[in-house]
Amino acid sequence: MSAWHRGTLDCAEADRQHVAEIVDKAGTSFARGMRILPPERRYAMYAIYAFCREVDDIADGDAGVADPKAALDDWHARIARLYEGETRGALDRALHAAIQRYNLRQADFDAVIDGMAMDAGAPIVAPDEATLDLYCDRVASAVGRLSVRAFGDSSDAADRVAHHLGRALQLTNILRDIEEDAERGRLYLPKELLERYGVPADPNEALYAQGLDTLARVLAARAQDHFRQARITMKMCDRRAMRPARMMAASYVCVLSALQRRGWRHPERPVRVGRIGRVLRTLAAYVG
Repeated sequence: MSAWHRGTLDCAEADRQHVAEIVDKAGTSFARGMRILPPERRYAMYAIYAFCREVDDIADGDAGVADPKAALDDWHARIARLYEGETRGALDRALHAAIQRYNLRQADFDAVIDGMAMDAGAPIVAPDEATLDLYCDRVASAVGRLSVRAFGDSSDAADRVAHHLGRALQLTNILRDIEEDAERGRLYLPKELLERYGVPADPNEALYAQGLDTLARVLAARAQDHFRQARITMKMCDRRAMRPARMMAASYVCVLSALQRRGWRHPERPVRVGRIGRVLRTLAAYVG
């Protein structure tokens, strides 16, 4: 049996089920995608997802905490305790097992928490390019850096995959959710592009600005380039370990393509992703 198939994550069955239930309760397609992993790696990913879910709920105000910033600071301390070997519950124990098995880095957990803190404060509106890139790194690429290790590749090339794929996915999310974000007083489009294309920095006014379509297509081209760089870099990585990353990229490429077909002149219109094309792309990514 190869090292890629080593059994299950080294913690109690109840702890593994706890993180699996968090994933199931979220109702995300993430769970289906992670079923291709052997149990040990799958439960590590469930633990990583459960951590991300908890800090994201704090940032979005869905966790019912009175002081989101303090709650996120508590998570920094909680992560630090894990690296000292101290656990205080099922999620802690599952995360600690994943950290020990796959040498997950504390800096990446802290980056995710810092990304959520950016959302927990005043709504992000028209960040500059550097701030937007930092945000994408924290909320997406840092998750990718944790994930590629659980997938089975801790090389520098795998980190570069996380860098590019995380940014590609987050830019796609931003382009997809412009209207939804505006309803929450948020506008993640960079101020430099807003100024260049004459789009107001007010979230609601930006929705129907004449230059929004052109601006969004510039960001879409950036996302495409990151997808391209991720695919190139995956060739330097362990092929089997990159399978989940290839599948995630294939799924999101379909979303980005659908957004580009629809355009952003009427961002309220639904985005239609062809099911057959999506399935074929994902299957091709699985086969590699």
